[in-house]
Amino acid sequence: MKADNNTSDSPSATSTSRTNSVISLKSVTHSYPEGGKLHSVLVEASLDVGPGEKVALLGRSGSGKSTLLNLVSGIDLPQAGSVTVDGRNIITLDETSRTLFRREHIGFIYQFFNLIPSLTASENVAFTLELNGVSGTDARERSLALLDRLGMMAKADSFPSRLSGGEQQRVAIARALVHSPGIVLADEPTGNLDARTGDEVLSVLHDILDESRSAMLLVTHSLAVARTAGRIVTLEDGIISERMGDFAW
Repeated sequence: MKADNNTSDSPSATSTSRTNSVISLKSVTHSYPEGGKLHSVLVEASLDVGPGEKVALLGRSGSGKSTLLNLVSGIDLPQAGSVTVDGRNIITLDETSRTLFRREHIGFIYQFFNLIPSLTASENVAFTLELNGVSGTDARERSLALLDRLGMMAKADSFPSRLSGGEQQRVAIARALVHSPGIVLADEPTGNLDARTGDEVLSVLHDILDESRSAMLLVTHSLAVARTAGRIVTLEDGIISERMGDFAW
């Protein structure tokens, strides 16, 4: 795995505005009901990610990492604070506009792949383009080109059930990147893979992001995975910080 972590020990680094941030969360607070009480997962959390920057959000399971990705992508809305993505305040958009914005500007990589079982590998990738109005022929050509880049050309016409976990995640990466999004959100992308396969998948992902200069926000509970990013921030007790604190890794 690549390891070019430039983590700062300053806890204030995440609250300092970065020029032309493609992701900017300001004083975001979010909670959800659990056991008859409100469970706070974010408490006035702030974070900025610059163009082409790769940031890992490190936190224990259940700390709210996936919730934060849902807020960035507009799947959920916070109770307080602002979420600006690629220059748009997504809180002001209605649900349809947020969906369209997400399709065009964001690529999402899931831990459990979320491939459509009735579509082949190439069809799963092309589907992203077709949703954005790309013709079937062009969508297939672009999908095959990216699958070839990921070493998946021989499996392009295979259904997900015939693919290994690593192969499914490569298809999921292709689906997330095929429309050239400026922002990639990765939710525990190696969490369902063995260590060797996870290393291979991360290496391919980083190589493509280096070429496309897309920004990435990667959430993980693994310090080893987090260290492959350019910067690490942590989420604990609802607070985002660049100080590692008392995490017992």
